Parts: sequence; structure tokens; C-alpha cells
Amino acid sequence: MGTMPEWTMLLANVGFPSAVALYLLFRFEKQITAQTLAIEDLKRKLATKNEEDE
Repeated sequence: MGTMPEWTMLLANVGFPSAVALYLLFRFEKQITAQTLAIEDLKRKLATKNEEDE
């Protein structure tokens, strides 16, 4: 019975922050992917614009 509070403390100190970090990682991954695609699209458009100007 004495080890149960130790496990709960370990879970509270390590498990919860890890779960929050993983949640945020997966949540922001979609936004990072969308921003990467937008940057690549902008880069293509700028390259096309520069070719037209020359």
C-alpha cells in the first residue's frame, strides 16, 4: 500500500506533462504542415514572378 502514492506522484509529475506535450505536438503538427505548404507555394509563386520580370 505504501507504493501507491509513489506511483501516483510519478504519474502526476511525469505522465501528465508528457501527455500534454504529445497532445500539443499532434495538434500543432497540422498547423506546421499547413504553414510549410503555404511557404512552398509562396516560394513557387515568387520564382514564377521573378521569371516573368526578367
